[in-house]
Amino acid sequence: MSSFDVEGGFDRVLEGDCVELMQRLPEGSCDLVFADPPYNLQLEGELRRPDNSRVDAVDDSWDRFANFEDYDRFTRAWLKAARRVLKDTGAIWVIGSYHNIFRVGAILQDLGFWILNDVVWRKSNPMPNFRGRRYTNAHETLIWAAKARGGKNYTFNYEAMKSLNDDLQMRSDWTLPICAGGERLKNADGGKAHSTQKPESLLHRVIVGSTKRGDVILDPFFGSGTTGAVARRLGRHFIGIERDRDYARIARERIAAVQPVDDEALEVVRSKRGEARIPFGWVVERGLLPPGTTLRDAARRHAAKVRADGSLVCKDATGSIHRIAAHVQGLDACNGWTFWHYDFNGTPVSIDVLRQRLRAELT
Repeated sequence: MSSFDVEGGFDRVLEGDCVELMQRLPEGSCDLVFADPPYNLQLEGELRRPDNSRVDAVDDSWDRFANFEDYDRFTRAWLKAARRVLKDTGAIWVIGSYHNIFRVGAILQDLGFWILNDVVWRKSNPMPNFRGRRYTNAHETLIWAAKARGGKNYTFNYEAMKSLNDDLQMRSDWTLPICAGGERLKNADGGKAHSTQKPESLLHRVIVGSTKRGDVILDPFFGSGTTGAVARRLGRHFIGIERDRDYARIARERIAAVQPVDDEALEVVRSKRGEARIPFGWVVERGLLPPGTTLRDAARRHAAKVRADGSLVCKDATGSIHRIAAHVQGLDACNGWTFWHYDFNGTPVSIDVLRQRLRAELT
């Protein structure tokens, strides 16, 4: 097989060994890696319910390893290959259970990744513990890590995550249902097409929170293609690697049926720190607030007049919109954009509306 040419090669599923294929990808070509590797569940024998019916558990050959050393060698190899294809500003998400996630986390750190968060996915509808000898296993753990220690340029759409959570900071414990019902893909016999299919809601949160439109997401354990389906819907590119031909076929068919969201709907709330700086003088220059305009606070207790250079003057001081807003209130500091209002047909309107208008023109 010839070296994989990333140009024109996005949005497709590659079949084969993930380490071998990642080594053929160009170095630094991906913005994010989402990995759902084998968990090494170490299951022995069949699992049955109290009524003796068989539980459709994970007993696939791809989840079997001879011992922990064998699993660690496998983990180190694929993580090393994934790190090579990540951009310096890139990051990785790895999901696992108590069987493997601690081993994965240690190897991530050994290879130089810098852990940003561990996220607990609390399953709202977990499978019961049928043997009654342990607690119900109701969660899985995701590790989110930057490529290198001290990296500050990884993508985190903080405001978008806050918006997704009703204007509250998104916490590191996520309550989401497991993949079930109509979302669960079935094979010809009516059984699960893939034993560990992840819910699209989980990938939606990961992708919206840690990528931008047009970013490239690599999934080295593509399975039934959840990462690709959500990436396509959200305007991101993907590269999926899957060694099982049947899974690859299922993934391609699933993704082909996905309708991408229009560009306007893909916009997210952006961090204030990331927005373009708009000097108040630009508002004056553009004639949006001509010199001589009187500004007042919302309660109409204080007033100041706009000058030609973008400064304000009140009865005993001159200065910027921020300095005069603080001065009239006897404060050390104040955001003048939200304090001052202008009159529009008898209604006070925040001057911040004019700032947003100019920002929109820039973008």
